[in-house]
Amino acid sequence: MSITNLTSKQLRKAADLQEEISNLQSELAAILGDVTKVAPVLAPGKAAKTGMSAAGRAKVAAAQKARWAKVNAAKAKTAAKSIAVNPAKKKGMSAAGKARIVAAQKARWAKIKAAKPASVKVAVKAVVAPKAAGVKPAKKKFVMSAAAKAVLSAKAKARWAAKKAAVKK
Repeated sequence: MSITNLTSKQLRKAADLQEEISNLQSELAAILGDVTKVAPVLAPGKAAKTGMSAAGRAKVAAAQKARWAKVNAAKAKTAAKSIAVNPAKKKGMSAAGKARIVAAQKARWAKIKAAKPASVKVAVKAVVAPKAAGVKPAKKKFVMSAAAKAVLSAKAKARWAAKKAAVKK
């Protein structure tokens, strides 16, 4: 008969019997002095829980540490070799390299300026010439006084304080 075909009453009775057997075995072990080993009562399909002793765990941990020490020692040896063979180069650009880049850039700009039509050069000079001659620009730039800045700053601080107070409520 399969366990799937049993009724709930039959399953309950089987569980009670199994508990009784377990209790009787432990009583027998107590009387006889642990001659018969009491097997734990497990649910069907479940295996007994096995573990490792503290000493076993310590051995495994020590072996793992030894393996990693060996790996790290090999890495350190390889790194030391590569440093000895190829000392670290100074990062950055040499003065000669920088000078070559500057010279190439100046040559590019000279080429671009030479390619501009003459009429553009004259127009640019006409716009730049009045400023160089000391003529004032048509529109004066607005400059704010220190008092006006202080008033604006105070108003801005008041607005922020009001916003923060509204958020806290």
